[in-house]
Order: sequence, then structure tokens, then C-alpha cells
Amino acid sequence: MRKKVKFSRYATLAVIANLLLITNLLSAQTVIEPVIAGDFADPSIVRANNQYYAVGTSSEWAPHFPIYSSKDLLNWKQIGYVFEQAPAWTSGSFWAPEYDYHNQTYFIYYTARRKKDNVSCIGVATSKYPDRGFVDQGIIIDYGKEAIDAFVYLDGTTRYITFKAYGLDQRPIEILAYKLAQNGLKVEGEPFSLLKDDANIGLEGQSILKKDGYYYIFYSAGNCCGAQCDYNVRVARSTSFAGPYQLYAANPLLMENEYWKCSGHGTFVKSADGKDYYLYHAYNKKTNVFSGRQGMLARLSWPQKGGWPVLKEQLGPKLNQDLKITFTKPKIDKRWQWDFRNSSPTINQKNGQLHLTGSTNNNNLTGIALTVRPVSAIFEATTTVTNTNNALKGLVYYGDLGAAIGIGIAGNEVVYWKVENKTRTVLSKIKITTTVPVELKMKAADDLSLMVFYREVNGTWKNVPVKEKITLNFLPQWDRSPRIGLHFSGSDNQEADFSFFELKY
Repeated sequence: MRKKVKFSRYATLAVIANLLLITNLLSAQTVIEPVIAGDFADPSIVRANNQYYAVGTSSEWAPHFPIYSSKDLLNWKQIGYVFEQAPAWTSGSFWAPEYDYHNQTYFIYYTARRKKDNVSCIGVATSKYPDRGFVDQGIIIDYGKEAIDAFVYLDGTTRYITFKAYGLDQRPIEILAYKLAQNGLKVEGEPFSLLKDDANIGLEGQSILKKDGYYYIFYSAGNCCGAQCDYNVRVARSTSFAGPYQLYAANPLLMENEYWKCSGHGTFVKSADGKDYYLYHAYNKKTNVFSGRQGMLARLSWPQKGGWPVLKEQLGPKLNQDLKITFTKPKIDKRWQWDFRNSSPTINQKNGQLHLTGSTNNNNLTGIALTVRPVSAIFEATTTVTNTNNALKGLVYYGDLGAAIGIGIAGNEVVYWKVENKTRTVLSKIKITTTVPVELKMKAADDLSLMVFYREVNGTWKNVPVKEKITLNFLPQWDRSPRIGLHFSGSDNQEADFSFFELKY
């Protein structure tokens, strides 16, 4: 017989308080964090050399297709890019790279627009390593008005390459498949259909697994990108690779939750302990298009043999994402990217300074933006300009050629400027007495407003006043987030010199 214990009122309140504390802690721990923060859409993953490698979309930013590595699927570090220079046949839209490995060779099948007609095709690059040394081998699939989102599947001894077709042809989208040649560099025979979008809900970003006698196509449906997206992950299965495929009645497998929306376009990897994980992308509901489609992780499970799969979001690590880039080494930081279509930056580092110059297109009203991927819409960016000339040198928040905003110094003036709808406006100018060094700051708030500041030697921070509130909702592009970084606008014989770049969230 249990002895009845009588609690005092204060003891009871203490127990309740502790329960509430534990509940709050558990609730806080269920916040789903990304595993690769910032804009990293359409990820593909491979396990090699006792670690994992992931590659993702770069859209219009160079270098092209960032590569990350991890030892545990949770903590990732950027280690390079597939291409430092755009392949000769391409003009832009570097989307959806996909890893494959066979014949002791790593393949990356990728989407890009063809320079001669702006049609999206699928190219392929090869290397003996998963993280470097990729050499472009040209176009492998040129199909109609659009061929995107390659995925390679090995069925027995036969490799197939699958892709999305007809997105621009006024007919239902289909996932098509070709047989791949043994060398992986060309297709054989005629394509055949695996799955058709008869419901007109969208169909792309496919990844294929086989389990208990069924072939499963995991795919994304809905609108992939932008603030109004409704992407989600679905599945269909068949007893034959060629189909027909039965749609899962309980679709979707991944959808909007409290923290994230528009989940989609991922691929699978088997971990060292034999578990299957799905690396995919999603928008953070708070920072949305300003932080882009971030890298997320889900665990794949099969509750019943012969039954349908389940995808469960995993908790990424809670990391301090602040960064400070200094310029003490000759090699530039791998996180820098730029709009390669509209500028050709020249970047040198020596004596603790980054020297930025280069050329731009004739219609470029913005200049050169050397940027990093933000992980939030709320930030403070700071730099110090260390040289004097009439070129504009400073900080920029860059969406595209026709959408950018920044603060810089030109001569003895601090200039707050904006390019919107391909029109350049000077928002404010302030004359200063000390030319260099001058420290500059951009501060973005959660209401998407921006304030800018400057500080002279041994001075205090001073706000640059404007007539009306400046908001940033004009910056994001439909398929990519804006970037934050260093800025130069001047002639070829001028340059901008900086002593550091710091970004705090």
C-alpha cells in the first residue's frame, strides 16, 4: 500500500512551475532548424570517403553550384563550387545539380540555359572527386522548350536518367526517362514517360527508391518559389520502373508546418548506420524569400512492410550564423558570390585588405556586388573603406541588376543609393571631413525597413537621414534570395579597398 503524501500549497506551486519550465524547454527544442542555412535550393547528396557531400542550385550567382561537406548530416561547411567559370554553352539559370557515382567517377547532372536560344537543357560534369575538379562535358539532354531536374537511377545493371519535360509546352508536365550510356555522358534510345501531371498541380524534383518490390517516385508538386509558393513532397509507386505509378492517397508527405513552408526537391542518402535521410529545401516562414530556400533534413521510415513511406523533419543544429571575414590570406573566402551575367569582378587580397574592382555591362546601374548568402532578413552588415577616390565604395544589398540598395563613400561624400525598376536614385548625400578610413553599416529590421550609418575615425555612428521610410520588399527575385556584401562602382583604373566585412543576425 502506497503512503499518501500531502503537499503544501507552495510545494504544489513549485511542482507546477517546474512542469511548465520543462514543457517550455521541450517546446523550444522542437523548433526545426535548417542543416544548411541560407539559400540552398534543390539539393543533391552523396556519401563518400566516410562523409557526406551536398550540392545545390546557384541560379544567377557565380561561382556556380556550391558544394558543402559534413561528417554527421547536421553540421555542414562550404568547401567549394562545381564551376568557377560558367561552361561555354550556358547563359544562366544554374539549377538542380544531381550527384551520381559509377566507374570510379563522380557525375553532376545539372540544368542551365543554353546561350544560343535560352532554352533550359541538362548538362553533365565529371570528376574523380566529389568536391572538386569537375570538368564540363556539355549537354546530355536537349528536349523541347525545357528539360530540367535530372535524377539518375540504377535499376539492376541499367542506369536511367529522369527529368521534367513540357513545363513550357502547353501540355501536361511529365517525368520522362532515358537509358544512360555506360559512360554516363549520353542517352540511348527514345524517352518514355514515368509520371504525368494530369491534375495540373505541378510535378518535378523527382527522386526514386525501390523497397519491397515497389519503385517509389518522390516528387514535388505546386509552385516552387517566391512568397506565394505552395510546394510539397508527394510519392507514387509501381511494381515496374516504367510504370504505371499509383499516387499515394494520403499525399503529401512533407508540407507546411509551424516554422517552414514550400518543402520540396530533395534526394536520399543512406547514413553510416543504415538509415535513409532526405535532404530537401524549404522557406522559413518568418524570413521567407529574404533567406531563400534553405537546406533541410528528413528521416525516411517504412511503418509497414509493403506500405507507404513516412518522412519526418529532423532538428538541425542551433548555430551562431554571424560571420566576420578578414583578408589576411591571399585566397578569397569561398562564401563570396556575384552576379556573373552583369559584372566581372577582380578581387585581390594582400596586407589585410580586400581590393575590389572590375568591369560591368553598359546598362549596369548598380556596379559590382561581392556578396554572401544571408540566413535571415534581420541583420547588421558592417565594413570599413580604406582608400580614397571618386568611385563609390561600400555595402550593398543586391537582388538583381535592377534591384539593389547600398551605402558607400565617393570622394568626400557618403552616398545612400537605390536601384529599383531599373532606375537609380540617390536617397541621401552627406559631406564628411575625414576621407578614410570610414566605417559603414546597414541595418535591416523585421518590418523589412533599412537604415544606414557611417562613422569617421574616432567618431560615433551617425544615421544617414532620408525623407521617407525605406523598405526592402523590391529586392527578392522569384527563384533566389537577395545577397549582402561589398560594393564597387567606378572605372577600370579605380578600386575599392576594405579591411573587413561583418554580418550579424
